[in-house]
Amino acid sequence: MKAIAYYQNLPIDQPEALLDIELAAPQPGPRDLLVEVRAISVNPVDTKVRRNVPPEAGQAKVLGWDVAGVVVAVGAEVKQFRPGDQVFYAGAIDRAGANSELHVVDERIVGRMPGSLDFARAAALPLTAITAWELLFDRLQVREGQGDGQSLLVLGAAGGVGSILVQLARKLTGLTVIATASRPETQAWVRELGAHQVIDHSQPLVPQLQALGIAQVDMVASLTHTDQHFDELVEALAPQGKLALIDDPVQLDVVKLKRKSLSLHWEFMYARSLFQTTDMIEQHRLLNRVSQLIDDGVLHTTLGEHFGAINAANLRKAHALLESGRAKGKIVLEGFVDHV
Repeated sequence: MKAIAYYQNLPIDQPEALLDIELAAPQPGPRDLLVEVRAISVNPVDTKVRRNVPPEAGQAKVLGWDVAGVVVAVGAEVKQFRPGDQVFYAGAIDRAGANSELHVVDERIVGRMPGSLDFARAAALPLTAITAWELLFDRLQVREGQGDGQSLLVLGAAGGVGSILVQLARKLTGLTVIATASRPETQAWVRELGAHQVIDHSQPLVPQLQALGIAQVDMVASLTHTDQHFDELVEALAPQGKLALIDDPVQLDVVKLKRKSLSLHWEFMYARSLFQTTDMIEQHRLLNRVSQLIDDGVLHTTLGEHFGAINAANLRKAHALLESGRAKGKIVLEGFVDHV
């Protein structure tokens, strides 16, 4: 089967940073689905792994943790799916990625693809939808239909996770959503997604909040550059507020949270699959819920740019855009063709 992989950690401007290769088709385990990959999207985790995680000696490492495709075979213990089903999912960080024609994945972290979307638009959703859902409802413990009178500041709202988090908070809760974005086009994007207010994270945050009449916020979802903004976020949060983050700051002085009794919450959507938690099937359920919300018109795909066919050259371009920090929404690739 065709696949895109790397043999060594290289900057993305190097042709060998990602390569078109051929691999043997994988075989599904007892609870696995074998999926024909129709579309993928690219996430910051792809770039982090490519830069920092060396493959086993002499082996190719395949990235890719966002898929929309069709089930072609199922393992002996599979209960939720059968061949022919259209599915979407984000996979598991400790298994081979899905930048390949065929992919195996545990059924407990797979959802039914929205019937109203094509494969490209569906592929934009799984990883960010899971991350945003778990951050909002599991980590920050907001309840659906509640949150009136409370505020949520979303730092870095125009990216993949922010693009779905803003929608979830606006559509499913009563929270006032303040989003940050630094360019006119990204500010327009997050307003379209439902942000009540938008401020610029390239400028001091607290004075901008105060200018809007917002003295403090109850919750912060910090999606990027948490260490750079940490002191401001602590200042912006109300006493007994909550700070949730998804990025990888080198160091945080969490003692600064004590004076206000602030709580810190880390969201890592791979925790359930990585540790095979007893509630792993919750990701199947939440993806099915997101799928229904899409079909009902409550949520919308966060596809930002379509980079064409799934091949190494296009994936290198996608990685480069993500590493530039200027991506809006999700970058999607669709279909395998012979690399030219």
